[in-house]
Amino acid sequence: MKIEKTDLIGDVLDRYPQLAVYFFEIGMHCLGCPHSRGESIEEACEVHGTDVDGLLEKLNAAVAD
Repeated sequence: MKIEKTDLIGDVLDRYPQLAVYFFEIGMHCLGCPHSRGESIEEACEVHGTDVDGLLEKLNAAVAD
């Protein structure tokens, strides 16, 4: 299942907990906070000044292996 920018971070991590490292790499250290449960990948990237397309490439490549 392809990860999309509209997916909630919490939902993605429920399915693929090993992807947390990619969020940590770009400064998203609050993955366990309640806010991340309702925040999309796109919203988080905007807040953290990160390219959403670049992150999605990494995430989807990691789960494709």
